[in-house]
Parts: sequence; structure tokens; C-alpha cells
Amino acid sequence: MKVLGLSGSMRKEGNTADLVNVILERCHVVGIETEFVSLAGKKIHPCLGCEKCKEKKWCVIENDDWDNIINKVLDCDVLVIGSPTYYYDVCGHLKNFIDRTYSLYHDHKLAGRKGVAVAVQAHKGANRTIQTLEGFLSTHEFSSLGSVKGNGYHEGEVLADKEAIEKAQKIGDKIVRLINPHYN
Repeated sequence: MKVLGLSGSMRKEGNTADLVNVILERCHVVGIETEFVSLAGKKIHPCLGCEKCKEKKWCVIENDDWDNIINKVLDCDVLVIGSPTYYYDVCGHLKNFIDRTYSLYHDHKLAGRKGVAVAVQAHKGANRTIQTLEGFLSTHEFSSLGSVKGNGYHEGEVLADKEAIEKAQKIGDKIVRLINPHYN
């Protein structure tokens, strides 16, 4: 089984990446295969609403990084997806990524996986970010393993949010028990 962490933040090593990686680390230390992907520096074009994906069974937009990243999502068993909170919701770059998954919706290509929603806020708004991420997961028939929201603006600040770190660790432990029920 493989756990994929996906950070939608444009800060490659920012607070969202930190919180996603807390979950991944709990899995990694017991030998579960993990991978972390950041959308920072990646080119993700927005959905065109062309509906051509219904025929092709895949997004028809080319010459960006979406294909490579979505293939990693298709290859995982558990997706930990995170976003910073921008104007009370997910950041635009991650929203482009999510919108393009409409091309997979018709044939339920993402169904059957497990998912975790992660949001980081400076002061407020993470509840809506979590709702958007959970909406994405639910639409694609992921089973939810929970969510975590943290507080942080400057680099590394989320790591001082003890409540968020504790919850992220508990979710990581939940993933470990799911994958290896005999693990103590």
C-alpha cells in the first residue's frame, strides 16, 4: 500500500507541506511506502469546461504537469491532500488540479481510495478549505480518514501548533493501523 501526500501550496517547504509530512512520517517510520508531491513550481492549467474528457476518458489538456501528478494519485491507496487557506478556501493552483479531475469522475477512476484533508490558515478560514477538500474526496468516492487544520503563516509556524501536530500524528497512526492492523 502507498500513501501519497500532495501539497497544493506554492511554498514548496511551507506550512502545508510540513503538516502533510507529519502524517507521512508516521507511516514512513513503520515501513509504509510514502511519497510527497508539491505543486509548487508545477504548471497546472485550469479546466476548460470543454467536456471532451467524457469521450477521451482523460483530460485533453496537454503540456503541463497534471498528467504526471494525477498518475501518482491513481497509484496510491491513501491520499493526504493539503492546501493553505486563501480567502477562506483552497488556493487557486490546487483548485485547478482538482477541477481537472472531472475527467476521471465519469468512470469513477479515483473511487475506493482513502483520503485525508489538510488545511493551514493564518488566523481563520480553514473550515471552508477542509469542506472543499472533503467535497473533492467525497465526489470521487474516497473514504475519509479524517482531516486536520493548523495555524501558521510564516515558514514553520504550523509546527508550533501542538493541537494540529497531535491530530496529524493520530491520523498517521490511523493510516498505519489500516494498512497493518497488527501494528501496535
